[in-house]
Amino acid sequence: MNGPILVFGAMGQLGQEVMALAKARDIEAIGYNRARADVTDFAAVKTAILAVRPRLVLNAAAYTAVDRAETEPEAAYAANAVGAETVARAAAIQQVPIVQISTDYVFDGTKRGAYVETDPIAPLGVYGQTKAAGEAMVRQAHPRHFILRTAWVYGRFGANFLKTVLRLSRERAELRIVADQRGCPTATQDLAEAVFAIDRALAGGIEAPGTYHFAGNGATTWHGFASAIVEAEAQATGRRPKVSAIATADYPTPARRPANSELNSSLFASVFGYRARDWQTRARETVTMLLKETRAET
Repeated sequence: MNGPILVFGAMGQLGQEVMALAKARDIEAIGYNRARADVTDFAAVKTAILAVRPRLVLNAAAYTAVDRAETEPEAAYAANAVGAETVARAAAIQQVPIVQISTDYVFDGTKRGAYVETDPIAPLGVYGQTKAAGEAMVRQAHPRHFILRTAWVYGRFGANFLKTVLRLSRERAELRIVADQRGCPTATQDLAEAVFAIDRALAGGIEAPGTYHFAGNGATTWHGFASAIVEAEAQATGRRPKVSAIATADYPTPARRPANSELNSSLFASVFGYRARDWQTRARETVTMLLKETRAET
């Protein structure tokens, strides 16, 4: 099928990355933000799909405020479950494949080693529960689905951990960062590339719908991630605040986080021929890019 890639949630950090990379690659993509098409509004989503006639739909719209979700479960469920089903159902009517973004938070973090797609899910909080519900609803609504579970997403757009560490490193002499949660930092650039890899596979006649893990190559802790960010910044600015390791118990949050969020992405690599860059390289590249943008603005 010809036509563009249609992106719901085009103003989120992944949506903006997909749109920017598509433009740079001459890949036709059309983005809809919430004001233009709320994913919980079936009529609006169906109208958008009929108007665009896409070859692939990416649902990057989500409620991602993990802690706030504990007190706003209805809002989280609306975006992450109802919204996912709405997009999948509307896409199914037009027989357009869908990429649905999900999360490592569907797991409870008790496994030793990296999670694979067949591991049982057991989300700890509302955010993970609503994303898990969204997965189930997408599977039921649309056979041509590609659910991508990812983790610790960061990039040049939107709010994320890497940008927060850069800001705090300018404001504080010491950063206290949790060191007993482990995961795979994932650059939005790599996640966008994964979407394009699915698009290429479909264009080549490869039909392999299902649930896949896709995350940055390699694993670390939040403390390790923050240390790498600070070191990358120090190479450019000479500023190097102390990064101190703390336990999860020292930084209580409304939502429980999985202690282990490491995802095994080998299935995606074997089917679609793309693997994310190692997280250290991508983190350095992102820091360098953001520092250049900051200098250009001043």
